[in-house]
Formats: sequence, C-alpha cells, structure tokens
Amino acid sequence: MARVAKKAAKAKRVAKAKPAAKAKVTTSSATTTPIVTKAQKAVDAAAKALDSQLDRVGKARARAQKSNSAAAKQSLTAANAKLREQRAKLAEAKLGLAKASAMDAVRQAEESVKKKVADMADKLSAKADKELEKAVKAFASRWKKARAKVDAKKVKTAEKKATAKVKSTAKKAAAKAKVLEKKAAVKAKAEAKKAAKAATKKKAVRKSAAKKTAVKKAPAKKPAAKKAAAKSVKAAPKKSASRGRPAKKAAVKKAAGRRGRPPKTA
Repeated sequence: MARVAKKAAKAKRVAKAKPAAKAKVTTSSATTTPIVTKAQKAVDAAAKALDSQLDRVGKARARAQKSNSAAAKQSLTAANAKLREQRAKLAEAKLGLAKASAMDAVRQAEESVKKKVADMADKLSAKADKELEKAVKAFASRWKKARAKVDAKKVKTAEKKATAKVKSTAKKAAAKAKVLEKKAAVKAKAEAKKAAKAATKKKAVRKSAAKKTAVKKAPAKKPAAKKAAAKSVKAAPKKSASRGRPAKKAAVKKAAGRRGRPPKTA
C-alpha cells in the first residue's frame, strides 16, 4: 500500500507540473519559422500523449488500489513504462524545439545584424553623399575664387596689351597723317605754282593776241614809218622770247611778210 501511495503522489506531482510545461510550449509557439513550428508541433503532440498516458496511469493505479490483483498491478506497470516513454519523447521534442529555437535565434540575430549593417551602410552612404556635396561646394567655391583671381590677372594683362596696342596704332596713325599732310601741302604748293604759271602764260597769250589784233588793224604807212614799225615789232618778239613765248615772234614775222600790202579795212 505504501508503494501505491508513493506512485499516487508522483502522479500528482506530474499533474501539477503539466500546466507549466504547457505554458512553456505556448510561449515557444510564438515563432513562425517552419523548423520551429515543426518542433513546436512535435512538443505539443508529445505533451498531449503524455497527458493521455497520465490519465491511463491514474486509472490503472485506481484499479490496482481497488483490486490489488496481479493483472491490475501489471497494467499499472505497463502504464508507468509507457508514461516514462512518453516523458522521454516529450523531453526529446523539447530538446528539438530548443535546438530549433536556438538556430532560429541565430538566424534572427544574423538577419538583425545584416539589417543593422545595411541600415548603417545606408546612413553612412547618405552621410557621405551630404559630406561629398558639402566638399564639392567648398571646393567649387575655392576653385571659383582662385580662377577669378587668375582670370582677373589675365584680363588686366590683356587690357594693358590692348591699351599699348591702341597707343601704338594711334601713334602710327598720327605719323601717317603728318606724312599725308606734308605730301598734301607739297602737292598743293606744286598745284599752286602750276596754276600761277598757267595763269601767267594765259595772260601773256592774251597780250600777244591783243598786239596782233592791233597790228592787223593799223593803216598803211610810208616806207620809213613801216621800217620803224617793223623795228618796234622785231624788238617786241625779242622781249617776249626772253620770257619763253616764241608764238609772238612767229606772229610778227607773219605781219612783216605782208609789208607791201596794206591790210583790208572793214
């Protein structure tokens, strides 16, 4: 009887420990990984089988306590053996669940680390882009300032060269204008001289023509008077010849050739 009471107390302890096992299993079932889900199902099945076996052990114990027969005792022994087997299966299932949970935890940790690393990489990339943008702006600002200084020096040099070139061109133009003015003055002087000579020549021709007209219109004179007139006419060509007008001499010779014939009067 003491032995039976001991077994009954043990069954009660198992019955008390059963809700805790169920709670643990329920807590572990929160994972959704296929391996963990499969292990959890195995644990649930083993726990259910253990519960059934515990009920059978309780019934077998009750029969053995009532009848105290060999068959009842043998049935209780078999039920206890089956109970130990179910407990071993439950322990094995729980071990499998623990391993699956551990592997899943490793996988989740790996994924979490990968995600953290990826997030960190994204943040660093964004930060690098911002810093690069800042650096590019700073570099562009410095480069523009330096380039502006270089360009200003180039422009200043170009302005100096252009000013010097303009001055040189103006100097050359002024010298050329002076030369042209001198040439124009010389040409104008030559033209004035030429015009003066032409005017003098024209005046002499007019005088010669006037004298010739006067000789033609003079009346017939005596031989002495004619000689005197001829002498005066001859003297006139010599004077004009000294001035470079030989046309008058030809006119006087022509007039002297008609010495014996008096000119016709109108």
